[in-house]
Amino acid sequence: MTAGDLAGKVAIITGGARGQGAAEGRLFVERGAKVVLTDVLVDEGRATAGSIGADAMFVAHDVSDEAAWDPVIGATLDRWGRLDVLVNNAGVHRVRPLVDERAADIMELLETNLVGPMIGMRAVADPMERSGGGSIVNISSLAGLQGLWGHGAYGASKWGLRGVTKVAAVELGPRGIRVNSVHPGPIDTAMLPVRPEDAPGRFATMPLGRVGQPEEVAELVAFLASDASSYLTGAELTIDGGLAAGRLPDRG
Repeated sequence: MTAGDLAGKVAIITGGARGQGAAEGRLFVERGAKVVLTDVLVDEGRATAGSIGADAMFVAHDVSDEAAWDPVIGATLDRWGRLDVLVNNAGVHRVRPLVDERAADIMELLETNLVGPMIGMRAVADPMERSGGGSIVNISSLAGLQGLWGHGAYGASKWGLRGVTKVAAVELGPRGIRVNSVHPGPIDTAMLPVRPEDAPGRFATMPLGRVGQPEEVAELVAFLASDASSYLTGAELTIDGGLAAGRLPDRG
């Protein structure tokens, strides 16, 4: 067995139409898995699944809709007969000062970033246990580890996801289900507020001096989904180019 080997596993990846979710779907199939990509971006999701090939399928899905999870799981079991992995990747990002937040906007963000993954973990627990156990990977954020300016609502959702990951690890461990959280820093996707090419100096003081790529996050997620991480649960893994550790001196 090699790290990240996913042969024979079936995974649901939310937010799979583009960015990190799409990169995870491609890598999972390359490593031998069957994947179900879900997203509210229907055209992009179908195109992504089609480009991956016969081992990927797409299901339109709003993770915050409690009733929408059963059809996703039903389609997964109908197609491939088992469920081994859930990657709670779908998310909404916004930068806004706390004093400008409104309750309705906060709740909309929390429903996608926190309530959706919680509903998903509940929904997959039984079919995953029937498949012999499995792995849940919750995509949190560096904003779930630190207080970042303008990330009051977003940070609250990601701190919450970090916390519920640990509760789920305790509760689902006896059922053979591992649960871990991943905390990306700046990753080169559509959710990154500032493009690296537009502000090249913005990331120069990071220890690795650059933003990350979705494929780099996908490698970590594949490891957590695989049996190579069989004794790892309740953990939080940061993938941020060293940003949480500190910054280099500004020599500009």
